[in-house]
Amino acid sequence: DTQWNDLDYMKHSNDFTYDPVNFKNLPSFVQDLHSRGMHYIPLIDAGVSGSEPPGTYPPYDEGVKMDIFVKNSTGQIFVGKVWNDGTTVWPDFTHPTTVDYWTLMLKSLHDLVPFDGAWIDMNEPSNFLSGSFNGCPKSDLESPPYLPGVDGGVINYKTMCMSAKHYAGLHYNVHNLFGFTEAIVTSFAMSEIRGKRPMVISRSTFAGHGHYAGHWSGDVVSNWLDMQYSIPQLLSFSLFGIPLMGADICGFNGNTTRPLCNRWTQLGAFYPFSRNHNTDDGIDQDPVAMGPEVIVSARKALSTRYRLLPYLYTLFWAAHIRGETVSRPLLFEFPSDLRTYDVDTLFLWGPALMIIPVLEENSTEVSAYLPEAIWYDFYTKSPIISQGQNVNLSAPLDTIPLLVRGGYILPQQAPEQTTTQSRLNKIELLAAADDEEGAYGELYWDDGDSLNSYEEKQYSLINFAMEKGVLRSETLFWSTESPPNLGAVTVMGIKEPVSEVLVNNVAQAFRYDTIHKYLLIENL
Repeated sequence: DTQWNDLDYMKHSNDFTYDPVNFKNLPSFVQDLHSRGMHYIPLIDAGVSGSEPPGTYPPYDEGVKMDIFVKNSTGQIFVGKVWNDGTTVWPDFTHPTTVDYWTLMLKSLHDLVPFDGAWIDMNEPSNFLSGSFNGCPKSDLESPPYLPGVDGGVINYKTMCMSAKHYAGLHYNVHNLFGFTEAIVTSFAMSEIRGKRPMVISRSTFAGHGHYAGHWSGDVVSNWLDMQYSIPQLLSFSLFGIPLMGADICGFNGNTTRPLCNRWTQLGAFYPFSRNHNTDDGIDQDPVAMGPEVIVSARKALSTRYRLLPYLYTLFWAAHIRGETVSRPLLFEFPSDLRTYDVDTLFLWGPALMIIPVLEENSTEVSAYLPEAIWYDFYTKSPIISQGQNVNLSAPLDTIPLLVRGGYILPQQAPEQTTTQSRLNKIELLAAADDEEGAYGELYWDDGDSLNSYEEKQYSLINFAMEKGVLRSETLFWSTESPPNLGAVTVMGIKEPVSEVLVNNVAQAFRYDTIHKYLLIENL
C-alpha cells in the first residue's frame, strides 16, 4: 500500500529537499504509485540544516525570519548536530507561529513530491552532541538533584541543553513534549495541505499523542528477543491510547535471518502499523530478498490482514469514537481470569481475534493460554472448547495461528493487491457461534480518507446479530458512503447438519462441512 523513504531521498540529509541525482525521478515515481492506488510517505527529521549558504535553503532562512527556532540560554539560535552535513537547528513546536512555518515547508516539498503522510523522526529531540558544540552552561538545570534513568549519566546526553529556551518554557520543562507538539503541528499541516485525513507516524510520543499520530518503536534489533518484546510494547501503547503502533518487521539494527524474518513477517502482518524497515547498512530483508519460504509466509499472513481490513477499520473507528483499544491483552476481555494477567506473548484484535505468533526459532508448534470460551481455528473453522487452559497449536513455517472467539461476527473482504482494490470487493461475514449459537458484530464504513467523516455523517454503520439460527443485519446509519453488498457468509459452530438456508425468505444454495461443523453461503 505504501512506499516509505528514510532520509536517503534527501539532498545532503536536509529536510524538505530531494536528491536530484539519485532520486531525480521521485516525483514521477510517486505519481505512478498514486495511479496504482498506492501511497508514498517520506521521513521528516525534527531539525533542519543550520549551515547552508544564506538564501539557498528556505527552511533555515524562513525560520530565522519568522523567529521560530529554539534558542540557547543567551537567546541565540540553539545549534547542534544530527544528520545534516554541517549543523542542525530545531523549530520550536510550542511557538504559535511554527505551525505556519511547518505547513509552508511541508507544502514546498509536497508541491514537488505529492506525498501522502509524514514520518517524523529524531524528535525526542535527538542530537549527536550532548547539548551544543560548546556543551551546556553549568547550572542546576544541567545537573539536577534527581537524575532519571538516562543514558550517558547526564540529563542532556545526546539531546538539547536543559537551559535551551522554547516559547512554552525551558527545555528542562518541555523536553518530553517535543515529539508530541511536533506531531500536533504536523497533523494540522498535513490536513491543511492535502485536505484529507492526516497520516503521521512519530518516534517520540506523550500522553494524548494517539489523537494526532501513530508510533513505531524505533530501532529494534533483529533478534528473537526484540520480536517478543514488541508484543508487550504494542499492548502498552494501546493502554496509552495510541492504537496505531508497530515495530520494524524483521528488525532494524543488525542483519536478520530467514527464520526470524519469516516469523516476524507473520507477527508484523497483525501490528496495527505494519511496515518492514531496516538500517541502510543491513542486508535486504523484504520477502523476495529473504527467499521463497518467506514469500509464501508473507503472502499468506498479509492476505489474511487484507481480508480482515473491514474488521480492523471498524476497531479503529471504535477507538476514535469510544476510546476502545485495537490491539488488546487477554485481561481486557477476561478480567476475572487471573491467568490472563501475565500473558504477553499473544494478543487480541478487538474482542474477537486472537493472534498467536511463533516466537522461538525452529518451532512448528506454539502453546497458548485460551480463556474459557469456544474458539475457532481461523483457517480450518474447527472449534476448540476451552475451560481456561493451555493448548498446543500447530504452526507450520508458513502459518501464524489465529483463533476467532465464539460469540462474534467479523466483517471481511476478499484481499487484493492494495487496500484501494480490496475495498471494491463484496463484504463477507465470518460468524463464530458461542455456546448458545449466538454471535454479534458491527461494520463501520466511510471513504477512508476524508476529514471528519463520522462527525459530518458521511459513513454507514451496520450491526449484525445471530440468534437461534437466524442472522440479521440492522442499519444504524446509512449514507452515500456505504459498503459493497454482502457476498458470502460463513457460520462456524453449527452442530447439526443444515437442510435449508433462506436469504430474505428465498432458498439459497449452501455448503455444510460435516467434519469442521461450519456453514458456507456464497454468491449472495
